[in-house]
Amino acid sequence: MLQCIFLLSDSGEVLLEKQLTGHRVDRSICAWFWEQSIAQGDSFKFLCRVADVLSDYLGGLNEDLIKDNFVIVYELLDEMIDNGFPLTTEPNILREMIALPNIVSKVLSVVTGTSSNVSNTLPVATASCVPWRKMDPKNTSNEVYVDLVEEMDAIISRDGTLVKCEIYGEVQVNSHLSGLPDLTLSFANASILNDVRFHPCVRLRPWESQQILSFVPPDGQFKLMSYRVKKLKNIPIYVKPQLSSDSGICRISVLVGIKNDPRKPIDSITVEFQLPPCVLSANLTPNHGTVNILANKTCSWSIGRLPKDKAPSLSGTLVLAAGLERLPVFPTFQVGFRVMGTALSGLQIDKLDFKNLPSRPYKGFRGLTRAGEYQVRS
Repeated sequence: MLQCIFLLSDSGEVLLEKQLTGHRVDRSICAWFWEQSIAQGDSFKFLCRVADVLSDYLGGLNEDLIKDNFVIVYELLDEMIDNGFPLTTEPNILREMIALPNIVSKVLSVVTGTSSNVSNTLPVATASCVPWRKMDPKNTSNEVYVDLVEEMDAIISRDGTLVKCEIYGEVQVNSHLSGLPDLTLSFANASILNDVRFHPCVRLRPWESQQILSFVPPDGQFKLMSYRVKKLKNIPIYVKPQLSSDSGICRISVLVGIKNDPRKPIDSITVEFQLPPCVLSANLTPNHGTVNILANKTCSWSIGRLPKDKAPSLSGTLVLAAGLERLPVFPTFQVGFRVMGTALSGLQIDKLDFKNLPSRPYKGFRGLTRAGEYQVRS
Protein backbone atom coordinates (compact mmCIF):
# COMPACT_ATOMS: atom_id res chain seq x y z
CA MET A 1 0.00 0.00 0.00
CA LEU A 2 1.21 3.50 -0.86
CA GLN A 3 0.80 6.20 1.76
CA CYS A 4 1.85 9.20 -0.36
CA ILE A 5 3.33 10.32 -3.67
CA PHE A 6 5.76 13.20 -4.09
CA LEU A 7 6.88 14.48 -7.49
CA LEU A 8 10.34 16.06 -7.31
CA SER A 9 12.13 18.41 -9.68
CA ASP A 10 15.66 17.80 -10.96
CA SER A 11 16.97 19.82 -8.00
CA GLY A 12 14.99 17.84 -5.40
CA GLU A 13 12.21 20.42 -4.89
CA VAL A 14 8.75 18.97 -4.17
CA LEU A 15 6.55 19.92 -7.12
CA LEU A 16 3.46 18.00 -6.12
CA GLU A 17 2.29 16.20 -2.98
CA LYS A 18 -0.51 13.66 -2.84
CA GLN A 19 -1.43 12.09 0.54
CA LEU A 20 -3.24 8.79 -0.07
CA THR A 21 -4.24 7.55 3.41
CA GLY A 22 -5.22 9.01 6.75
CA HIS A 23 -1.61 8.83 7.97
CA ARG A 24 0.20 11.94 6.76
CA VAL A 25 3.80 11.53 5.59
CA ASP A 26 6.11 14.50 6.13
CA ARG A 27 7.99 15.99 3.18
CA SER A 28 11.30 15.50 4.97
CA ILE A 29 11.28 11.88 3.78
CA CYS A 30 12.04 13.16 0.25
CA ALA A 31 15.53 14.20 1.32
CA TRP A 32 16.38 10.61 2.21
CA PHE A 33 14.99 9.19 -1.04
CA TRP A 34 16.87 11.87 -2.98
CA GLU A 35 20.15 10.52 -1.62
CA GLN A 36 19.29 6.83 -1.72
CA SER A 37 18.27 4.54 -4.55
CA ILE A 38 14.60 3.59 -4.44
CA ALA A 39 14.04 -0.03 -3.45
CA GLN A 40 12.82 -2.34 -6.19
CA GLY A 41 9.46 -4.07 -5.86
CA ASP A 42 5.74 -3.70 -6.64
CA SER A 43 5.63 -0.06 -5.48
CA PHE A 44 8.51 0.81 -7.79
CA LYS A 45 6.73 -0.89 -10.73
CA PHE A 46 3.58 1.09 -9.99
CA LEU A 47 5.54 4.37 -9.83
CA CYS A 48 6.99 3.55 -13.25
CA ARG A 49 3.42 3.04 -14.44
CA VAL A 50 2.42 6.44 -13.01
CA ALA A 51 5.33 8.03 -14.87
CA ASP A 52 4.25 6.34 -18.11
CA VAL A 53 0.66 7.57 -17.76
CA LEU A 54 1.70 11.15 -16.96
CA SER A 55 4.12 11.16 -19.89
CA ASP A 56 1.38 9.83 -22.17
CA TYR A 57 -1.09 12.52 -21.04
CA LEU A 58 1.30 15.47 -20.97
CA GLY A 59 3.45 14.59 -23.97
CA GLY A 60 6.54 14.24 -21.79
CA LEU A 61 7.53 14.45 -18.15
CA ASN A 62 9.44 17.43 -16.79
CA GLU A 63 9.11 20.22 -14.24
CA ASP A 64 7.41 22.71 -16.58
CA LEU A 65 4.78 20.22 -17.78
CA ILE A 66 3.91 19.25 -14.20
CA LYS A 67 3.51 22.90 -13.16
CA ASP A 68 1.35 23.68 -16.21
CA ASN A 69 -0.98 20.71 -15.59
CA PHE A 70 -1.39 20.44 -11.81
CA VAL A 71 -5.14 19.81 -12.07
CA ILE A 72 -4.77 17.00 -14.62
CA VAL A 73 -2.02 15.32 -12.56
CA TYR A 74 -4.10 15.38 -9.35
CA GLU A 75 -7.16 14.02 -11.19
CA LEU A 76 -5.10 11.19 -12.69
CA LEU A 77 -3.66 10.24 -9.31
CA ASP A 78 -7.18 10.20 -7.83
CA GLU A 79 -8.31 7.68 -10.45
CA MET A 80 -5.14 5.58 -10.44
CA ILE A 81 -4.96 5.07 -6.66
CA ASP A 82 -7.76 4.24 -4.21
CA ASN A 83 -6.81 4.70 -0.55
CA GLY A 84 -3.21 3.76 -1.27
CA PHE A 85 -3.91 0.80 -3.55
CA PRO A 86 -3.41 0.81 -7.36
CA LEU A 87 -6.72 0.96 -9.19
CA THR A 88 -6.81 2.09 -12.85
CA THR A 89 -3.49 2.32 -14.68
CA GLU A 90 -4.45 1.86 -18.33
CA PRO A 91 -4.20 5.10 -20.40
CA ASN A 92 -6.95 4.01 -22.80
CA ILE A 93 -9.39 3.64 -19.90
CA LEU A 94 -8.24 6.80 -18.14
CA ARG A 95 -8.88 8.85 -21.29
CA GLU A 96 -12.57 7.90 -21.04
CA MET A 97 -12.68 9.33 -17.50
CA ILE A 98 -10.30 12.32 -17.74
CA ALA A 99 -10.05 14.50 -20.83
CA LEU A 100 -6.62 15.26 -22.26
CA PRO A 101 -5.31 18.75 -21.39
CA ASN A 102 -6.18 21.50 -23.87
CA ILE A 103 -6.15 25.28 -24.14
CA VAL A 104 -9.79 25.67 -23.02
CA SER A 105 -9.31 23.72 -19.78
CA LYS A 106 -6.15 25.70 -18.96
CA VAL A 107 -7.89 29.04 -19.53
CA LEU A 108 -10.83 27.99 -17.31
CA SER A 109 -8.41 26.90 -14.60
CA VAL A 110 -6.66 30.29 -14.65
CA VAL A 111 -9.84 32.40 -14.82
CA THR A 112 -12.06 30.53 -12.35
CA GLY A 113 -9.40 28.92 -10.19
CA THR A 114 -11.14 25.57 -10.56
CA SER A 115 -11.74 23.21 -13.43
CA SER A 116 -12.60 19.55 -13.80
CA ASN A 117 -11.77 17.25 -16.68
CA VAL A 118 -13.40 14.23 -15.05
CA SER A 119 -16.31 12.64 -16.92
CA ASN A 120 -19.58 11.94 -15.09
CA THR A 121 -19.92 8.61 -16.95
CA LEU A 122 -18.02 5.51 -15.96
CA PRO A 123 -15.94 3.91 -18.76
CA VAL A 124 -17.42 0.76 -20.27
CA ALA A 125 -14.33 -1.19 -19.16
CA THR A 126 -15.54 -1.10 -15.55
CA ALA A 127 -17.93 -3.93 -16.42
CA SER A 128 -15.30 -5.94 -18.28
CA CYS A 129 -13.53 -9.01 -16.91
CA VAL A 130 -10.32 -7.51 -18.31
CA PRO A 131 -9.86 -4.09 -16.66
CA TRP A 132 -7.68 -2.58 -19.42
CA ARG A 133 -10.10 -3.48 -22.24
CA LYS A 134 -13.59 -2.37 -23.16
CA MET A 135 -16.34 -4.97 -22.86
CA ASP A 136 -16.85 -6.66 -26.24
CA PRO A 137 -15.47 -3.91 -28.52
CA LYS A 138 -16.51 -3.97 -32.18
CA ASN A 139 -14.06 -3.01 -34.94
CA THR A 140 -14.95 -2.78 -38.61
CA SER A 141 -11.42 -3.78 -39.64
CA ASN A 142 -9.65 -6.38 -37.53
CA GLU A 143 -5.95 -5.41 -37.54
CA VAL A 144 -2.94 -5.18 -35.27
CA TYR A 145 0.41 -3.45 -35.83
CA VAL A 146 3.60 -4.09 -33.86
CA ASP A 147 6.41 -1.52 -33.92
CA LEU A 148 9.92 -1.91 -32.53
CA VAL A 149 10.97 1.65 -31.60
CA GLU A 150 14.57 1.99 -30.39
CA GLU A 151 16.99 4.68 -29.24
CA MET A 152 20.73 4.14 -29.54
CA ASP A 153 23.11 5.64 -26.97
CA ALA A 154 26.78 5.59 -27.94
CA ILE A 155 30.09 7.20 -27.02
CA ILE A 156 32.97 7.16 -29.51
CA SER A 157 36.39 8.24 -28.25
CA ARG A 158 38.85 10.54 -30.05
CA ASP A 159 40.69 7.62 -31.64
CA GLY A 160 37.45 6.09 -32.94
CA THR A 161 37.10 3.42 -30.25
CA LEU A 162 33.54 2.50 -29.32
CA VAL A 163 33.42 3.17 -25.57
CA LYS A 164 29.70 2.53 -25.06
CA CYS A 165 26.84 1.40 -27.26
CA GLU A 166 23.46 0.24 -26.03
CA ILE A 167 19.83 0.50 -27.07
CA TYR A 168 16.66 1.30 -25.16
CA GLY A 169 13.65 -0.06 -27.01
CA GLU A 170 9.90 -0.37 -26.81
CA VAL A 171 7.42 -2.80 -28.37
CA GLN A 172 4.50 -0.57 -29.30
CA VAL A 173 1.21 -2.15 -30.37
CA ASN A 174 -1.77 -0.62 -32.13
CA SER A 175 -4.61 -3.10 -31.79
CA HIS A 176 -8.10 -2.88 -33.28
CA LEU A 177 -9.52 -6.35 -32.65
CA SER A 178 -13.10 -7.28 -31.84
CA GLY A 179 -14.19 -9.37 -28.87
CA LEU A 180 -11.67 -10.72 -26.39
CA PRO A 181 -8.61 -11.79 -28.47
CA ASP A 182 -5.74 -13.72 -26.94
CA LEU A 183 -2.37 -12.95 -28.57
CA THR A 184 1.03 -14.65 -28.40
CA LEU A 185 4.14 -12.79 -29.60
CA SER A 186 7.53 -14.48 -29.82
CA PHE A 187 11.00 -13.24 -30.80
CA ALA A 188 13.66 -15.06 -32.79
CA ASN A 189 16.40 -13.91 -30.38
CA ALA A 190 14.81 -12.89 -27.08
CA SER A 191 18.00 -13.82 -25.20
CA ILE A 192 19.59 -10.46 -26.14
CA LEU A 193 17.03 -8.51 -24.06
CA ASN A 194 17.82 -6.99 -20.65
CA ASP A 195 15.87 -4.94 -18.11
CA VAL A 196 12.45 -5.84 -19.54
CA ARG A 197 9.29 -4.12 -18.29
CA PHE A 198 5.79 -5.21 -19.27
CA HIS A 199 2.33 -3.78 -19.66
CA PRO A 200 -0.04 -5.21 -17.00
CA CYS A 201 -1.77 -7.27 -19.71
CA VAL A 202 1.29 -9.53 -20.15
CA ARG A 203 1.21 -12.90 -18.39
CA LEU A 204 4.52 -13.34 -16.60
CA ARG A 205 4.68 -17.14 -16.46
CA PRO A 206 4.97 -17.75 -20.26
CA TRP A 207 7.74 -15.16 -20.46
CA GLU A 208 9.68 -16.59 -17.53
CA SER A 209 9.46 -20.15 -18.86
CA GLN A 210 9.62 -19.69 -22.65
CA GLN A 211 10.28 -15.95 -23.22
CA ILE A 212 6.93 -15.62 -25.00
CA LEU A 213 4.59 -12.63 -24.64
CA SER A 214 1.07 -13.90 -23.96
CA PHE A 215 -1.57 -11.19 -23.49
CA VAL A 216 -5.07 -9.87 -24.07
CA PRO A 217 -4.39 -6.43 -25.61
CA PRO A 218 -6.05 -3.13 -24.75
CA ASP A 219 -8.03 -1.61 -27.59
CA GLY A 220 -5.96 1.03 -29.38
CA GLN A 221 -2.32 2.03 -29.05
CA PHE A 222 -0.22 1.00 -26.04
CA LYS A 223 3.34 0.07 -25.00
CA LEU A 224 3.50 -3.70 -24.63
CA MET A 225 7.01 -3.83 -23.18
CA SER A 226 10.29 -1.96 -22.91
CA TYR A 227 13.78 -3.42 -22.96
CA ARG A 228 17.48 -2.68 -23.13
CA VAL A 229 20.15 -4.30 -25.30
CA LYS A 230 23.65 -3.77 -23.91
CA LYS A 231 27.21 -3.91 -25.22
CA LEU A 232 26.49 -3.57 -28.92
CA LYS A 233 29.55 -3.49 -31.16
CA ASN A 234 28.17 -1.91 -34.34
CA ILE A 235 27.02 1.65 -35.08
CA PRO A 236 25.16 2.73 -38.24
CA ILE A 237 27.19 5.84 -39.18
CA TYR A 238 30.61 7.28 -38.48
CA VAL A 239 31.53 10.88 -37.70
CA LYS A 240 35.22 11.74 -38.00
CA PRO A 241 36.17 15.20 -36.70
CA GLN A 242 39.66 16.63 -37.15
CA LEU A 243 40.81 19.83 -35.45
CA SER A 244 44.20 21.55 -35.62
CA SER A 245 45.11 25.05 -34.45
CA ASP A 246 48.01 27.49 -34.37
CA SER A 247 48.49 31.27 -34.51
CA GLY A 248 44.99 31.89 -33.16
CA ILE A 249 43.21 29.99 -35.95
CA CYS A 250 41.59 26.53 -35.56
CA ARG A 251 40.96 24.51 -38.71
CA ILE A 252 38.09 22.05 -38.49
CA SER A 253 36.98 19.20 -40.75
CA VAL A 254 34.12 16.75 -40.09
CA LEU A 255 33.38 13.72 -42.29
CA VAL A 256 30.16 11.68 -42.07
CA GLY A 257 29.38 8.35 -43.71
CA ILE A 258 27.55 5.04 -43.43
CA LYS A 259 29.23 2.29 -41.43
CA ASN A 260 28.69 -1.41 -42.11
CA ASP A 261 25.49 -2.00 -44.15
CA PRO A 262 25.04 0.80 -46.74
CA ARG A 263 21.53 -0.45 -47.62
CA LYS A 264 19.99 0.82 -44.38
CA PRO A 265 17.77 3.87 -45.10
CA ILE A 266 19.40 6.38 -42.73
CA ASP A 267 17.91 9.86 -42.84
CA SER A 268 17.36 12.97 -40.74
CA ILE A 269 21.06 13.12 -39.85
CA THR A 270 22.24 16.10 -37.80
CA VAL A 271 25.58 16.91 -36.19
CA GLU A 272 25.78 19.51 -33.43
CA PHE A 273 28.64 20.84 -31.32
CA GLN A 274 29.16 23.71 -28.92
CA LEU A 275 31.72 26.34 -29.88
CA PRO A 276 33.99 27.16 -26.90
CA PRO A 277 33.60 30.68 -25.41
CA CYS A 278 37.08 31.60 -26.69
CA VAL A 279 35.89 31.32 -30.32
CA LEU A 280 35.17 34.82 -31.65
CA SER A 281 33.87 33.83 -35.08
CA ALA A 282 33.38 30.77 -37.26
CA ASN A 283 33.44 30.27 -41.01
CA LEU A 284 32.06 26.81 -41.78
CA THR A 285 31.02 25.41 -45.17
CA PRO A 286 29.37 22.02 -45.86
CA ASN A 287 29.44 20.19 -49.19
CA HIS A 288 25.97 18.85 -48.39
CA GLY A 289 23.17 20.18 -46.15
CA THR A 290 23.02 23.44 -44.22
CA VAL A 291 24.85 24.92 -41.22
CA ASN A 292 23.40 27.27 -38.60
CA ILE A 293 25.19 28.85 -35.64
CA LEU A 294 22.70 29.65 -32.88
CA ALA A 295 22.86 32.48 -30.37
CA ASN A 296 24.23 30.16 -27.67
CA LYS A 297 27.16 29.27 -29.98
CA THR A 298 25.73 25.87 -30.90
CA CYS A 299 26.71 24.86 -34.41
CA SER A 300 24.03 22.71 -36.05
CA TRP A 301 24.74 20.88 -39.31
CA SER A 302 21.59 19.44 -40.91
CA ILE A 303 22.52 16.76 -43.43
CA GLY A 304 19.22 14.98 -44.01
CA ARG A 305 19.60 11.75 -45.96
CA LEU A 306 23.13 10.76 -46.94
CA PRO A 307 23.79 11.25 -50.65
CA LYS A 308 24.96 8.24 -52.68
CA ASP A 309 27.63 9.99 -54.74
CA LYS A 310 29.71 11.66 -52.00
CA ALA A 311 30.38 11.63 -48.27
CA PRO A 312 29.10 14.77 -46.53
CA SER A 313 31.85 16.94 -45.07
CA LEU A 314 32.03 20.18 -43.11
CA SER A 315 35.15 22.31 -43.17
CA GLY A 316 36.20 25.78 -42.14
CA THR A 317 38.06 27.87 -39.57
CA LEU A 318 37.47 29.21 -36.07
CA VAL A 319 39.01 32.50 -34.99
CA LEU A 320 40.20 32.38 -31.36
CA ALA A 321 40.35 35.19 -28.81
CA ALA A 322 43.45 37.38 -28.65
CA GLY A 323 46.36 35.75 -26.85
CA LEU A 324 45.27 32.16 -27.61
CA GLU A 325 47.43 30.18 -30.00
CA ARG A 326 45.46 26.91 -29.79
CA LEU A 327 41.97 25.77 -28.93
CA PRO A 328 42.07 24.90 -25.18
CA VAL A 329 38.99 22.64 -25.19
CA PHE A 330 37.92 20.29 -27.98
CA PRO A 331 34.16 20.08 -28.57
CA THR A 332 32.03 16.95 -28.28
CA PHE A 333 29.83 16.21 -31.30
CA GLN A 334 26.20 15.22 -30.74
CA VAL A 335 24.83 13.11 -33.58
CA GLY A 336 21.19 12.63 -34.48
CA PHE A 337 19.78 10.18 -37.02
CA ARG A 338 16.84 7.97 -37.85
CA VAL A 339 16.86 4.51 -39.41
CA MET A 340 13.53 3.46 -40.88
CA GLY A 341 12.35 -0.11 -41.24
CA THR A 342 14.82 -1.86 -38.95
CA ALA A 343 15.73 -2.34 -35.29
CA LEU A 344 19.48 -1.84 -34.94
CA SER A 345 19.59 -4.00 -31.82
CA GLY A 346 19.04 -7.01 -34.06
CA LEU A 347 15.80 -7.95 -32.26
CA GLN A 348 13.51 -9.88 -34.62
CA ILE A 349 9.85 -10.81 -34.26
CA ASP A 350 9.35 -14.49 -34.99
CA LYS A 351 5.55 -14.76 -35.10
CA LEU A 352 2.30 -13.37 -33.76
CA ASP A 353 -0.50 -15.87 -33.12
CA PHE A 354 -4.19 -15.24 -32.34
CA LYS A 355 -6.95 -17.00 -30.42
CA ASN A 356 -10.64 -16.23 -29.84
CA LEU A 357 -11.06 -14.43 -33.17
CA PRO A 358 -13.65 -15.42 -35.81
CA SER A 359 -11.25 -14.69 -38.68
CA ARG A 360 -7.54 -14.09 -39.06
CA PRO A 361 -6.82 -10.34 -38.77
CA TYR A 362 -4.33 -8.27 -40.72
CA LYS A 363 -1.00 -7.84 -38.92
CA GLY A 364 1.99 -5.63 -39.67
CA PHE A 365 5.49 -5.24 -38.26
CA ARG A 366 7.74 -2.19 -38.48
CA GLY A 367 11.04 -1.04 -37.00
CA LEU A 368 12.49 2.37 -36.23
CA THR A 369 15.76 3.36 -34.57
CA ARG A 370 16.82 6.91 -33.71
CA ALA A 371 19.80 8.38 -31.94
CA GLY A 372 19.59 9.05 -28.22
CA GLU A 373 22.76 10.30 -26.50
CA TYR A 374 25.12 9.66 -29.41
CA GLN A 375 28.45 11.42 -28.76
CA VAL A 376 31.67 11.60 -30.74
CA ARG A 377 34.64 13.10 -28.92
CA SER A 378 37.29 15.10 -30.79
